[in-house]
Amino acid sequence: MTDYFISPDILLYVLDMMGIVACAVAGTLLAQHKGFDIFGCVLVAMVNAIGGGTMRDIALDRHPLFWMTDHNYVIGITLVSLAMQMFFHLSHKIGTVIKVFDAVGLAAFSVIGFKVALSMGVSPAIAVMMAVWTSIIGGMIRDIICNEIPLVLQREIYITASVAGSCVYLMLDALNVKTGVNDFVMLGTIFTIRILAMRFDWHLPSIRLVK
Repeated sequence: MTDYFISPDILLYVLDMMGIVACAVAGTLLAQHKGFDIFGCVLVAMVNAIGGGTMRDIALDRHPLFWMTDHNYVIGITLVSLAMQMFFHLSHKIGTVIKVFDAVGLAAFSVIGFKVALSMGVSPAIAVMMAVWTSIIGGMIRDIICNEIPLVLQREIYITASVAGSCVYLMLDALNVKTGVNDFVMLGTIFTIRILAMRFDWHLPSIRLVK
């Protein structure tokens, strides 16, 4: 009897595409807000959407890179970016919109990075690290290109949400909960923590030595 109530390959692909779309939207909105041209916006969307997964695959020696064998990634990012540029005027409160789409991308890419790493036979600790890498590196590069302080390097509850979701997955797995259920619980945990942190202005404290 399988532990999945949905094909794992289909589930991972759906989550991956969900993260791709969310990050392409967030990247395009920020680039458009900064006054980038058409192709500049597409480039920022591309980096935001596939940058983390690319670094993950390089670290895990996983070749060929996922977006080189499936052109749906590049095509999808380009189409989403172009669509967002055409309807940019409908986006209000740009900072909030970007953060909400970032939350979706954070959750989806954390699950993807975590599952891909586990499938490569790495330890749980490295899998958690790959969840973080997949979900934050693209956004960091996006912010640097757009001359912004990377969101994840501020006191935002961001990396913490990814780590917490990964730990929830590991606990459920130890309790022999079905893998497909674990995926969705991890996804929901990360998204919920990130949204609550935005809603209630939760921040991690900074450590400052008092002289």
